[in-house]
Amino acid sequence: MTPSPMDPRPNAKKDRIDSLAQTAGGSGATATAVKDVHVGAAGKVKDTGGVSLIASAWSRLRRNPVFLIGAAITVVFVLLALFAPLIAPHDASKRLPQLLENLTPGNIPGPMSGSPLGSDEFGRDLLSRLIVGARQTLIVGVFATLFGLTGGIALGTLAGAFGGWVDSLVMRVVDVMLSVPSLLLAVSIAALAPKPSQWTVIIAIATVQVPIFARLLRGSMLAQRGSDHVLAARALGVKQSSIVFRHMLPNSLGPVIVQSTLVLATSIIDAAALSFLGLGNPDDRQPEWGQMLGAAQGLIQDYPHLAFYPAACIIVVALGFTLMGESLREALDPKSRR
Repeated sequence: MTPSPMDPRPNAKKDRIDSLAQTAGGSGATATAVKDVHVGAAGKVKDTGGVSLIASAWSRLRRNPVFLIGAAITVVFVLLALFAPLIAPHDASKRLPQLLENLTPGNIPGPMSGSPLGSDEFGRDLLSRLIVGARQTLIVGVFATLFGLTGGIALGTLAGAFGGWVDSLVMRVVDVMLSVPSLLLAVSIAALAPKPSQWTVIIAIATVQVPIFARLLRGSMLAQRGSDHVLAARALGVKQSSIVFRHMLPNSLGPVIVQSTLVLATSIIDAAALSFLGLGNPDDRQPEWGQMLGAAQGLIQDYPHLAFYPAACIIVVALGFTLMGESLREALDPKSRR
């Protein structure tokens, strides 16, 4: 194309653009920096390293007030349970003379010096019994959750790893157990024991929790069966047992572990319900919150505080585990990340 004779500078537009680029920023240093930029350096991102799932979840959890409240309640409860004999001001099983002086068939002593919460119906320090009862409640909740988790992992692994008739058989058993209300099933199992004890409560609650873990793990393992790394392992001829226990199961346990924190709260409530109904440990020398609540039901009209304190402990602890479990689930769930 021949330049127009009217245009003395055929490259005037290009020269105008170059001039603006050199003078951008109003300083010679900036112009030099812009001029010295190479095209090969464009589009590069600074390498900051990868972040693991746990580190990413923790960065969100430590800024989540709901998790912090739940964790604080849980830590206080665990510390009270572990160091209960050292923290309790009196022996929870002994009747105190200063309380027996004012204890009559129609009068239960209230708060006094040395007993901030007063006495129970037998002249024992109520605060000491609440603190020691935290240990028994924690033992029941933790062992019931561990036993239920173990049974659920066994059934969920069988159903999710092999499929076919094994999956159908396990899931039909799980469906039958889930069709019965959990508390009713726990009461039925505990009632079969010839003598009520703490272990009957643990076994009953653990049995109720097994189908919850089994169904959750089975769903996670079914999702892992079609993943690329499992298909690649099968194509390479890796044994089925190695695929299940080295690839599928470890990658499927995350949701199950998070669910265990929520189940722990349910276990504490169910244990208190069984003890309230008289299916727990009958020995009141080892206090438990549900047992204390059941013993106070006949006195609740005249002395409501005997039922209020153990009920409040059960509610607060269950709330703490629930808040912590829900926060963990949201932090580890990719769909819930913000």
